Amino acid sequence: MTSHPGDGLADLVEPGAAVVRVAKDCIFTEGPVWLPDGSLLFSDIPANRLMRWHPDEGQSVLREPNAKGNGMTLDNAGRLVVCEHATSTVTRGTPGGERTPIASHWQGRELNSPNDVIVASDGSVIFTDPTFGRLMESVGVVRNVEQDIQGVYRVPADGGDLELLVDDMAQPNGLCLSRDESLLYVGDTARAHIRVFEMTGARPLGRGRVFAEGITETAAGDDGYVDGMKLDERGNVYVTGPGGVWVYAPDGARLGTIEVPEQVANLNWGDADWRSLYLTANTSVYRIRMQVAGHRLGYMR
Repeated sequence: MTSHPGDGLADLVEPGAAVVRVAKDCIFTEGPVWLPDGSLLFSDIPANRLMRWHPDEGQSVLREPNAKGNGMTLDNAGRLVVCEHATSTVTRGTPGGERTPIASHWQGRELNSPNDVIVASDGSVIFTDPTFGRLMESVGVVRNVEQDIQGVYRVPADGGDLELLVDDMAQPNGLCLSRDESLLYVGDTARAHIRVFEMTGARPLGRGRVFAEGITETAAGDDGYVDGMKLDERGNVYVTGPGGVWVYAPDGARLGTIEVPEQVANLNWGDADWRSLYLTANTSVYRIRMQVAGHRLGYMR
């Protein structure tokens, strides 16, 4: 269940816990988010579907088409926030289909393909904008890239102008905030690393520093592993990597890997106690019980 280095996950994973498949027969799953009704939403991007899994009811299609939605979260009011690859838009609404765009352009040009998203305690929405959804038909709509950068952006809670936070990443992907929200962690798929930025008042945030690197199986990196990222209640950082989910302590020391049978694209916390990790991995969704809970975002409180 865990791999090198050492036994750093011994006090994080529930003793004897196994990675269990809860949903299957998809094409490429992403964007898991736990709902108050005890169900899990996730995206099946190539199938253009929003999926739902419930422990008693199994899996079902909730919405089709789904604008090839990718990363999702709930805002502090419980509204669904979705990164749409097909429309290059971040939307807010309901799982049933209500949809209001909250970000679609930067400096008069369409965004690339918003990928993953978080909501801060003040209600602001932060998302990454790589180009994957404009380059690969399977996860988007092939078309010209209008932006000169692959940025990380912030939508103020008051609906003010979109802010550019980070402007020098190759392909920004998963992201999370530290527990006190003073730090922003962003994974860069193309560089196989995570950088961390101080959330100061300055915009952009600057170059930050490398928090973890070499999250790859190839010397050159760029093998598509650095993707989704989440934080637990102790401040440990969980990121998809070769073999499953790589876990890092707050100081950047690697604690180990939660091994998963398929390549993992994203992860999130769920169940009533927030002590289960749900893992979207290629054609399936998996679950593993933990001794530690997820860091409580606004919708989790």
